[in-house]
Amino acid sequence: MWDRCRKMFLRKALRLFQRGHTQCPTASCSRLVLGIETSCDDTGAAVLDETGAILGESLHSQKQVHLRTGGIIPTVAQQLHRENIERVVREALERSGVTPGQLSTVATTVKPGLALSLGVGLEFSRRFVRRHNKPFIPIHHMEAHALTVRMLQPISFPFLVLLVSGGHALLAVARGVDDFLLLGHTLDEAPGDTLDKVARRLCLVKHPQCSSLSGGQAIELLAKDGDRSKFPFRTPMGQTHDCCFSFAGLRNQITMTIMKKEAEEGVEEGTLLKCVNDIAAAAQHTVASHLAKRTHRAILFCKVNGLLPLNSPTLVLSGGVASNQYIRKALTIIAETTGLRLLCPPAKLCTDNGVMIAWNGVERLREGKGILPPDVDVCYEPKAPLGVDITAEVKAAAIRLPPIKMKIPS
Repeated sequence: MWDRCRKMFLRKALRLFQRGHTQCPTASCSRLVLGIETSCDDTGAAVLDETGAILGESLHSQKQVHLRTGGIIPTVAQQLHRENIERVVREALERSGVTPGQLSTVATTVKPGLALSLGVGLEFSRRFVRRHNKPFIPIHHMEAHALTVRMLQPISFPFLVLLVSGGHALLAVARGVDDFLLLGHTLDEAPGDTLDKVARRLCLVKHPQCSSLSGGQAIELLAKDGDRSKFPFRTPMGQTHDCCFSFAGLRNQITMTIMKKEAEEGVEEGTLLKCVNDIAAAAQHTVASHLAKRTHRAILFCKVNGLLPLNSPTLVLSGGVASNQYIRKALTIIAETTGLRLLCPPAKLCTDNGVMIAWNGVERLREGKGILPPDVDVCYEPKAPLGVDITAEVKAAAIRLPPIKMKIPS
């Protein structure tokens, strides 16, 4: 029964593809993919051809709204997605010079993310593919982050990837477009979330240099003029020899320090501290050190178990927090020490965007994976693991790290 249904769909998809080819506006008649992203607080859309050329894109950021409310409120994010998604998709198509009929498929984030946000993107996409009779490719947000770098340069599988953002922190071996081994993940909150919360507790929105910046951006900016040695925060999980992450305890350390300094300076909560730059520098350094040490262990585990190629093994750093230059420098030290090359998309493609979703659609379209007919019902998944979880094996290996001096230039 399944084989018969699959053959029927492939014949239908072929007809759709051939029809799209006859209308293709490009000289090479490349297949065209529309990507739609609404997993959190950015509404993004992009049109790519199968070479990875960005034909048109549009992005609506909700950052300023959420800065005023002190954090992302899911219902507010949902409403903003609803108000902007049609315009964002229309702009991406108009800028690409592509009509809906010329598309080969539509790829949309369906997992993981904020439920209310994911629902807006999926609902819009389902209407769109049914109206225009186009195949649909549901996308795993973290897989898209992991593979974005392959759009920019040829990278063969397998490679190690560190994904760090406001909602995630994980280490995985990418063995294929939909084949991942999960080595480690966050046990509580993500690094981006931690930096945002520290920034809010420091009231950096009141700082004249930071009023329009996200929490992580504000921390990075102020840390450049800070002395990280003034507050030697403990790196989390020092005695736990696995590749998982924990940032809640670090945030508690930082909060206690802020309260202590407020008492010493005789100011109330909500007042900018004189030592704000130093706290920012110390917080950023400790987050970077934690990420670097867990990644170091992941590299050693991969080498022991032959999970990476002997020639030119690669570490990919992606996700919103990967745009932090200090954290990139920390990971560069680890990569150079262990003989890996570090690759990272430009900052614009590290944060959530429609381009990475469209590219993941291109990768799946090439291999014929996860392509669904327009009338198939798809559900969003707010919580969705990445790949096969082998974190228990990593912990059982109990790999101890050789000392590395993390002299990270500011």
